[in-house]
Amino acid sequence: MLDIRSKNSRKAGVIAVALLLAFCSVIMLSGYPQMSSYLESAESEESAYEEALYGMGGDLAEGNYILYNEYAKSTDPGEVLDEFGQRKFDLTRKYMDCDVFAAADDSGENETGEQADDTASAGESASEGEASAADPASEQEEDLGMKALLDNTSEEVQEQLTAPETGHYAVRVRYTFSGDGLLSGVQVDGTLLTPQEAYNLEYSYIHEAEIVEDTYGISSISVPSDVAVIYGITQENLDAYARAGNMMYADIYSLNNCGAYNDTLEVLSLLVTAAAILLPLIRRLDISGMKVFTVPFEIPVLVLFLCLCSDIYFWPMQVVYGTLTGTILPTAQDGGMELPAMLLNFFMWMLVFGVLFWAVTSLRAMVRMKGAYWKERTLTARLFRRIRNRGGEYGGTMTQKAGGVFRKAKSFISRQYDAMLHLDFQDRTNRTILKVVLINFLLLCVVCVFWYYGIFALIVYSVLLFLFLRKYTKDLQEKYKMLLKSTNQLADGHLDVPIEGDIGLFNPIQEELKKIQKGFKKAVDEEVKNERMKTELVTNVSHDLRTPLTAIITYTDLLKNEKDEEKRKEYIEVLEKKSLRLKVLIEDLFEISKAASKNVVMHYMKVDIVNLLKEVGLENDGKIRNANLEFRWKLPEQKVVMCLDSQKTYRIFENLIVNITKYAMPHTRVYIEMTDQENSVHISMKNVSATELDFDVDEITDRFVRGDSSRNTEGSGLGLAIAKSFVELQHGTLRISTEADLFKADITLPKLDISQEDVV
Repeated sequence: MLDIRSKNSRKAGVIAVALLLAFCSVIMLSGYPQMSSYLESAESEESAYEEALYGMGGDLAEGNYILYNEYAKSTDPGEVLDEFGQRKFDLTRKYMDCDVFAAADDSGENETGEQADDTASAGESASEGEASAADPASEQEEDLGMKALLDNTSEEVQEQLTAPETGHYAVRVRYTFSGDGLLSGVQVDGTLLTPQEAYNLEYSYIHEAEIVEDTYGISSISVPSDVAVIYGITQENLDAYARAGNMMYADIYSLNNCGAYNDTLEVLSLLVTAAAILLPLIRRLDISGMKVFTVPFEIPVLVLFLCLCSDIYFWPMQVVYGTLTGTILPTAQDGGMELPAMLLNFFMWMLVFGVLFWAVTSLRAMVRMKGAYWKERTLTARLFRRIRNRGGEYGGTMTQKAGGVFRKAKSFISRQYDAMLHLDFQDRTNRTILKVVLINFLLLCVVCVFWYYGIFALIVYSVLLFLFLRKYTKDLQEKYKMLLKSTNQLADGHLDVPIEGDIGLFNPIQEELKKIQKGFKKAVDEEVKNERMKTELVTNVSHDLRTPLTAIITYTDLLKNEKDEEKRKEYIEVLEKKSLRLKVLIEDLFEISKAASKNVVMHYMKVDIVNLLKEVGLENDGKIRNANLEFRWKLPEQKVVMCLDSQKTYRIFENLIVNITKYAMPHTRVYIEMTDQENSVHISMKNVSATELDFDVDEITDRFVRGDSSRNTEGSGLGLAIAKSFVELQHGTLRISTEADLFKADITLPKLDISQEDVV
């Protein structure tokens, strides 16, 4: 049953393909009348005359030199033959009249100021010139300002060539040369030409003459001077010339320019190609599984290559041309095709489109089979398998080497492709290289213009390029030495030596070295500062811990020997006070240690920061009154709720206010101001210091740094350091500034997004 269904399916597909090919063939046959009309128009006399006249421009330009040297006889004919060879002018000359005439102006003198009858260049004497002037024909030539210089031209032809108006020649061409051997003009007239056509021919002939002069250089033969070379061709001779050159007939290749043939063939070929690709998608019409389509990959590719490289089906073009011209099979009397010719062309087109359908369908299997296609349907893969299976060790080695070369080549191409994809033309180096390549390309284009002499220009260019590259390399080496000197100074630790000088290509590296130098210097200064801070830390910690500890030991000894209960109570109070002092100091050390190591767990919650600051003020009201300070509060009236760690924020405010009570001048005002901004809250605390502010504001927030270097007041020197650490842990900033005796602390806390934090 499956075989029957498969055969029925293939039968339907074969019928569909046959109908498609027949349809395409009929379409091609329907265009034969237009092709025939096109060939007839290509055979018209006007187009043949036009092709003939424009085609003889180069022949006449060469003929000027050949005819003049026949007259002058100053150049060996062998040299003329060597210069021009057997040219088409020999054929063209048979169909036209031509002669060389001495050009003269209206006064009877030629362009050099000599008499027109002076033929000294030809070796004639003055007496011969007088005898010639006595001749009637010569008198007519003098009247026209022209004198024939060739001996093989009849007087009648001379008169017709020099006549002011010609009714004898279909086309007459006159080349005039000046005394310095340059072409001074071309004049075209004749019964066949309109003024516009004559002008177009003149322009074409001037161009052809310039090409001949530039191509041959005309250095070894005599150059026309003070002469006019005139050519004339009759209508009868022009017809014969056109027929001799096959210009009166269209050829096979004319069909390439015929839309009815070329365009129709291309469209139908695309249709067949599309059908070969899409028909297998219809399961009932899929015939791609037939054995005829299971050929190796190389065969259809070769067939398509041969077809496309033969002028788009050259052999069908021959059949079509032979059919339309009647050279293969006779045509009907009315110009149509007889039945045999029609059948021949029909089956020929069936074959052409069938081969195309077969090749595309055979190649389509690579889409269906994917990777397996290249292993099963290619002769190359079969060859490699045979070498691998039967070639033994040698074949296996060759296969391995070939595979390695392929992998390396593929890897190299992939790398280059990736580099091109990531090529950044915004980069200065890439732009410089691109400019150099473009300049070099333009210079080589200029060198190519010189043709043969381009080799000398290329030598000069190579020498100049060598000198330029040598100088450029030397400059590059000098600048590299300057860069190396800077790096050596930096490596030796000379961080204060300036890195200066223009080092060209290495300027970006120099800028980076300056940044490195600046960074190293900053790191060294920071390290020196840290070392100093460590020393001060040991000293300050020892002092601050030893003071309460010494008091505790002293009062403990006194307590042991004291019998008076009142004094014992007094000693116990002192011991308690000093113990609490020691406890606070140790707790501060613990807090700052955790903050410095970022080992602090933050407990965020919604906090009214206005109320929190007021609460800190109330808790420390006693210390404020004891310090005789007047606090001026400027806080928002409404609540300002933020996501903060309430305990850490409380400690920030407390440390700053306690710091003010310790160091502010008594009987002065303290200003505390809070500003609610869009994305943050700014808090400012200002007071007048009781002592001169001679410390470094950048170091005051460091550990164990106190405003009074004499350390007369109680304190650990950790208050501002802890406050700064807690502010930064909440993504804020604490900045200390001074102006004379004014001490100012500015706190900025951002309004955090609650969704991004852990809110308790």
